[in-house]
Amino acid sequence: MQRADAALSTGVVAGQVPAEIWAWVGSAPLRGLIRHFDGDWPAGDLAAVLAWLDDFSARHWDFRQGQERPEAREPAFDARTAQVVLDAAAALGLIHPVPPTRDAYAHLVVLGGLAHACVRRVAHAAHLLRAGLTVGGEVAVLGSFRPLSEWERATLADAGLPAEDTEVDVLDSAVRRVFGVAAPAEQDGVDAGHPHHSWSSRTYRPAGLPAVRVLAAPSSEPHRRRAHTADTQRFWAGHVQLAPDDAVLLVTAPIYVPFQHCDALRTLAVPYGCEIETVGVDPTLADLARLPEQTLSPGRYLQEIRSAIRSMRALHAALVAG
Repeated sequence: MQRADAALSTGVVAGQVPAEIWAWVGSAPLRGLIRHFDGDWPAGDLAAVLAWLDDFSARHWDFRQGQERPEAREPAFDARTAQVVLDAAAALGLIHPVPPTRDAYAHLVVLGGLAHACVRRVAHAAHLLRAGLTVGGEVAVLGSFRPLSEWERATLADAGLPAEDTEVDVLDSAVRRVFGVAAPAEQDGVDAGHPHHSWSSRTYRPAGLPAVRVLAAPSSEPHRRRAHTADTQRFWAGHVQLAPDDAVLLVTAPIYVPFQHCDALRTLAVPYGCEIETVGVDPTLADLARLPEQTLSPGRYLQEIRSAIRSMRALHAALVAG
């Protein structure tokens, strides 16, 4: 399967999405990857297979162990294993970026992440708009008050970009720089004294382009963790009027397309009936060359294949429950 995002981009009907999930998890590349790591494909229905894959990937491919991505352990693989992983990642849609399939969308959503990725994704969104993509609603740039790591600060400094404190600071700075805006036209928020509880919203109005809203979401489990991708998507949905059949385009990095796409189906498409398409940043664009992408190792790809499995399992459970 060359485009995991295409296989899941339009279906929100309970009878349709499970078949598309089956096509991804039961594909030859994933089965081959399981065999290479000495796994025996399980019997059972989709729920049972997803549960088994979740457990298998936790034992073999979870190098984060609850930590942030920059703190993940880097496994050492032999050359053959590394190639098997990279081939599977490419076939499963985690490596090669693809362009949007439409010329117009109701909304364009930029997902936050590590500092360098925030800058690249905002720049990619601006590139799409200036290349003629039509957005009828708003551009939403979603993040949280996650503090930057020292590695992220060093990455920004090496690229000659301003020093920032949090993920949403990087997103906001990138929006102001890339879209040529100096100050928000509207802003709101709550400083609750703790980043897991606080939120902010800043809306910019660049000339000739849709409004750009930068949101920092609170966590849905503030006693346990910071806001994650699904939290930011739900928080944004509470600030706009999503309508059935609205087409929403999400921008992330290619490595995260399958997992973040399924999160968006669960948090946006299922409750609101909108259509979701998810694309990855194209690293060959000239305006992204200033900030090189982090080296993506076989271990990183295995970690995000695991993320995709877990996201598909959550999506399937939501469809069964709903």
